[in-house]
Amino acid sequence: MVPVLEFEHVAKKFILHPTRPRSLQEMVIAWLRRQRAERREFWVLRDISLTVERGEVVGVIGDNGTGKSTMLKLAARIIEPTRGQVAVNGRVGALLELGVGFHPDLTGRENIYLSAALVGLSRREILPLVEEIIAFSGIGEFIDVPVRHYSSGMLVRLGFSVATSIKPDILLVDEVLVVGDQTFRQQCVQRIEEMRAEGTAILYVSHNLDEIRRICDRALWLDEGIIQVEGHPDEVVQAYMNHTLRERQLKVRALGDEQRRGWHLGSGEVEITGIFTLDGEGDLCDTFVSGSPFIVRIDYRCRQPVSAMAFGLSIYTEDGIWVTSPNSTAQADRLTPGPSGSIYYVVESLPLRAGTYEITAAVFDPTAPEYKPYDHLHRVHRFTVQEGAVPQDGLVELPHRWLDEGEWTRLHDHREKVGYG
Repeated sequence: MVPVLEFEHVAKKFILHPTRPRSLQEMVIAWLRRQRAERREFWVLRDISLTVERGEVVGVIGDNGTGKSTMLKLAARIIEPTRGQVAVNGRVGALLELGVGFHPDLTGRENIYLSAALVGLSRREILPLVEEIIAFSGIGEFIDVPVRHYSSGMLVRLGFSVATSIKPDILLVDEVLVVGDQTFRQQCVQRIEEMRAEGTAILYVSHNLDEIRRICDRALWLDEGIIQVEGHPDEVVQAYMNHTLRERQLKVRALGDEQRRGWHLGSGEVEITGIFTLDGEGDLCDTFVSGSPFIVRIDYRCRQPVSAMAFGLSIYTEDGIWVTSPNSTAQADRLTPGPSGSIYYVVESLPLRAGTYEITAAVFDPTAPEYKPYDHLHRVHRFTVQEGAVPQDGLVELPHRWLDEGEWTRLHDHREKVGYG
């Protein structure tokens, strides 16, 4: 089967003009002085070879300025390669920069017809798709407003709806989806899955590494104009993350699942060997009643001597809401951990409401200018909280009491006497 997209030893060069004249006067002066404008070659892509098959989703990751968007523009035939060949076999749907392909003075509805005409669809062919495009975009009555008045989110909604409704053989998607709200992003991912099942190929550029892992069959990491690593998304993402963390002497030891449960990061001098939840008696326990004692025990061992260490943890709800992140540097009495042992996080009265929660634990260097974990285990331990004697809504039950006017007056007078003002 012929690939829907093929790059064969593709390179792309741009000419930069750092001292280019900015006015006619500067141009004349430069000519009189026989000065030539400074020119510099910049090779954004070097010898890229890639094939994308029908029904395949390929993710592209890398730092800004490494050629990801240039690769998409080459695939869309917006620009031509300096060397090599780009072959596209089929209709292309492209969602690149915000508003690209839309005329600002035309309404959303008119731009639907314009975009369809640009990819070769007749008015008769696009007419049955118009209402579907409008419905998916969720723009509603604004479809008949000139797009110059659209927000960035509305532009993305309409652009994605058009690009995916024209039944492309390959869809090119740049980072523009980051401006969409969470609900629309989920709709986009679902639409991408449907298109893949129907045989549409997708080349997907994103800085969202979890998204790349979730929806892509294959991924590649671009750096310095070449493909550094290509293969399974997990392997590529881990290689890229280790590269970006190298200056901080950190290493990703496990990526975890698509929600990063089990994500394991650290420099390795100290290792967390266990995370446990205990009841008020110090016994292992994974189910607690709201308002009861709650203890987290973190077991550790030093693999090599360190000058300082501190401990921290985070608690998340099951669906990823960040509840709290205490660490040992915040208390006046500093810990004195040995080469191995256990550290305890003690809560006298658990303020969490009923639900399932997950714990992240870390041991880190408190003297580092930025967060430097020796070991960091993300959302690796789960516990459940049941309702106490007095059920209450919300996420947490803050320590509190209720006062009538008389009690409040007595409290206020007492605070003034002892100097709390």
